[in-house]
Amino acid sequence: MLAFFQSGPVQMALALSGAAAFVCGALGLFTVLRGQAFAGHALADVSSAGGAAGLLFGISPLLGFLLLGIAGVGALEILQPRRAAARDEAAGILLGAGLGVTALFLHFCITGHGASGAAQTVMFGAMFSAPPGTAGWACALAALCAAVMAVIARPLLLASLNQDLALIAGAPVRALGVGFLLLLALGVTLAAMTVGAILATALLIGPAAVALRLARGPGMAVLLSILLGLAACWGGIVLAYLSYGWIPGRTWPVSFFIVGLLLLFYAASGLRRRA
Repeated sequence: MLAFFQSGPVQMALALSGAAAFVCGALGLFTVLRGQAFAGHALADVSSAGGAAGLLFGISPLLGFLLLGIAGVGALEILQPRRAAARDEAAGILLGAGLGVTALFLHFCITGHGASGAAQTVMFGAMFSAPPGTAGWACALAALCAAVMAVIARPLLLASLNQDLALIAGAPVRALGVGFLLLLALGVTLAAMTVGAILATALLIGPAAVALRLARGPGMAVLLSILLGLAACWGGIVLAYLSYGWIPGRTWPVSFFIVGLLLLFYAASGLRRRA
């Protein structure tokens, strides 16, 4: 274990995944309450185009993920109709467009630069090989998200539970919705850097879904969601590290372990509720 903690790539992975778990744990609760899980998935797929563009043009993948995620928020605001029943349609269109652009950029990466691992990096994460400085920026973005959430948490919770009551109370519901989507773009950016764009929704929704089953208040639910996300991410890193000795010459992807642990947590919470 001493070699584990002294490894530079492991330190990078622990910091990056810790920032992602913290942000997604806090945002996931509101994502579930607001019924925006599909919107979060759409933003993750749009941000994947930014990650692919970062590899293609030689810029930071974290910056690419974040910029396209923010652009996805703008597109959602333009495409999203007022009728709740039609919002998933807009998110679905955006999701497909994001994956299409991602496929184009990855094609150029593979055929033009010979980056055969580009698709694996963008779609399934590469936290052990993230560029230097990525973990520091990820932690700074997580701190920024925490500061903003501390300011808007109460009115956002009211707007998430009862929009009409929030309007009567004078809460800026529309601004809160846009602000939350921007934070959500940040959350899926960090999740995409950790487990990849395709699996980012698991880290966003999984811990929050378990916490809502077990906790008895919003504050405890957010705390439990963060702790579960950290347990899944850091536990997945440990298992991926240990997998080097399971089959000679083969390793297991860390994303598999993280998502597998989240599924295990969710199943266990269901059994506990039935008990």
